[in-house]
Amino acid sequence: MARIHSYVVRYDSGFAPNPFYGYCTLATCKPNIRKGADIGDWVVGSGSNDRNVRRGGHLVYAMRVTETMTFDEYGVDPRFESKKPYRNGSRKQSCGDNIYFRATPAAAWKQRDSFHSRPDGSLNPDHVTRDTSVNRVLVSNDFVYFGGEGPEFPEELKDQQGRPLCKAGIGLTTFKDPKLVQNLEIWIRGLALSGYQGAPFEWLTLRR
Repeated sequence: MARIHSYVVRYDSGFAPNPFYGYCTLATCKPNIRKGADIGDWVVGSGSNDRNVRRGGHLVYAMRVTETMTFDEYGVDPRFESKKPYRNGSRKQSCGDNIYFRATPAAAWKQRDSFHSRPDGSLNPDHVTRDTSVNRVLVSNDFVYFGGEGPEFPEELKDQQGRPLCKAGIGLTTFKDPKLVQNLEIWIRGLALSGYQGAPFEWLTLRR
């Protein structure tokens, strides 16, 4: 039975999730989601209501997990070569999330220069420890990403206990309500849009 994993995207930069090059991927941060989500589950990210963002109640992205893989598999899959970060490239290239690799399964993790590296490009051990605590990448080719310009969640998107699908605040809520899953899919399909639709919120702030 499909579930929904709902959370607030505190930092919407194009890094986590990374919605580019035809796939939405979650390869860093959110270890609980990366550990628990199964193929067929939905991951739904809502906007932050932080005073510098004020996007609470709006959809950032929704992805149906269509594939999972390890960091090792992600790193060598030619489909995701473009998701390896190039920090001096375009904004899209700079926020690549294909950042972890190692020489052998027993070797220490290495980290490409990325949003999770130190400012000088060197490895950030805190991020390495947290990110690699779950050696799993979520992949979707069935997603819609709005970034900082997403629609409001319909008020009726609640489970049978009256809990709203749209997350507000820290943490993760996982819904197992089949009717809510169905209603979410009706709403998402009804938007008649798929894939990348709008720039990450942090990109929009740079334009102001």
